[in-house]
Amino acid sequence: MKKELSKLSISELLEKVYRKDPHHEVSFDGYTRMSYQELWEKSLNLAASLQEIGINKGDKIAVCLPNWNEFVVIYMAVSHLGAVIVPFNTRYRQDEVEYILRNSEAKIVFFTEGFGGVNHYEQFTLAIQRVASLERLITVRCVKESHMSYEQLLERVDNHPFSPVTINSENDVFCILYTSGSTGVPKGGMLSHSNFVNTAIITDEEMQCTKDDVFFVAVPLFHVFGMVPSILSTIAVGARMVLVEKYNAKEALEITQNEKVTVKHGVPTMFILELNHAEFHHYDLSSLRTGIIAAAPCPVEIVKRIRTDMGCDIVVSYGTSETSSTLTMTAFEDDDQIRAETVGKAVPGAEVKIVNEFKEEVAVNEVGEVACRGFGIMKGYYNMPEKTRESLDDDGWFYSGDLGTLDEQGNLRIVGRKKELIIRGGYNIYPREIEEVLYTHPDVMEVAIVGLPDTVLGEISCACVKIKPSTSPSPNDLLEFVRPKVADYKVPDKLLIMDEFPMTASGKIRKISLQEQLKEKLGAELR
Repeated sequence: MKKELSKLSISELLEKVYRKDPHHEVSFDGYTRMSYQELWEKSLNLAASLQEIGINKGDKIAVCLPNWNEFVVIYMAVSHLGAVIVPFNTRYRQDEVEYILRNSEAKIVFFTEGFGGVNHYEQFTLAIQRVASLERLITVRCVKESHMSYEQLLERVDNHPFSPVTINSENDVFCILYTSGSTGVPKGGMLSHSNFVNTAIITDEEMQCTKDDVFFVAVPLFHVFGMVPSILSTIAVGARMVLVEKYNAKEALEITQNEKVTVKHGVPTMFILELNHAEFHHYDLSSLRTGIIAAAPCPVEIVKRIRTDMGCDIVVSYGTSETSSTLTMTAFEDDDQIRAETVGKAVPGAEVKIVNEFKEEVAVNEVGEVACRGFGIMKGYYNMPEKTRESLDDDGWFYSGDLGTLDEQGNLRIVGRKKELIIRGGYNIYPREIEEVLYTHPDVMEVAIVGLPDTVLGEISCACVKIKPSTSPSPNDLLEFVRPKVADYKVPDKLLIMDEFPMTASGKIRKISLQEQLKEKLGAELR
């Protein structure tokens, strides 16, 4: 790792890169292009104005915005201040918004009037009346007489220059990232400047990124995938990024061609949609060099098609919000099998082990919980000491809740979440194993397998399948395809053809929501 960069704060990292090539473009969000100089000057102006209205080191600043340049400017202004950014999923509903504002003790929030069918102005206007810590609402790309705007803050700096703040990169928290809360209330992982900077740098090094790269960023900026290996990895090498406000497969192909994208990050769903688009072969994607596929399990067939049909030397990565994203990664030297079936080895400076229920290390290729430690591990969950103790031990190991195996070479295979494990008549079924089999069927586009209650077996498995356009396999055809490939108890008890899946903003199938839908839909059929 580049020692001269690894000790820097995020603010110092930006300054170092900006001074080297101030006129190089840093980002294009489909509306405006921004240079490193503009990012530096705007973020310092914004930081000065925030100081003027009483925001100090350690204060929490909530941000609820799409993938816009303003998000990147606010991100950097927060880093100058030594304040803490709290990114909000733009799909949150009222209860989620108020819970996270209250738990994080955010003092201000940046938001736009509405996005993705959610009225954010209404949401935060109500929240400020109910959340004691919230002092100000700041609008972005909309003007409301009763509230200050982002644009006004950028103009308020003539007589109030920014007062520099001392930041301890290892100790000072830069971001509180909230988990999805699918198994309880959301938990806010506290990540330091050092967590972010070191993860961004190691990601660049493993992918051989340079200032000539163009990052495609359609993953949400409020997600760890957007915050670290997208925004900060771009900046760490002085490259440029193309921010995509709302993902659409055809537009993604056009952007890749027109902006000459070299590094394409995404979740499996994005690549699946592009590879199966009717006009896929009409686009020139020859600029593509590499990219990360992560945030959800990736089928073997999709990895192969990205490499062959798209010409993108994709790497598969694994990490969580609590690890600042990149924890493991496949290498360019890895063959197709390793790249398709594993998430690679621990990156330099990180460690991974597999443990049993007593937190004892298990044998090679034995399934257990994935535990990890290293430069990216969070400091703990904000205001949740008990949850922190459950997940982090005194030696710095973080227990992820993911199930996996390590092979003889140290490659990690993820087999599912502890909470997704299906126990059918005493036999363990790991949904991902069966999902991988179904993905090899030529007519299958997406798959999710979940457990449903059964009074005799305890649980049964149900496969939900989205098929490719212009194909029509029957549920029985797909079950017969699976049957000779796995043990009989692993063959799904039910298989449904789906039009759509409930999805998170980061592109994951919401298995908890899917389970609830199926219980309601199949209620009469379940024992």
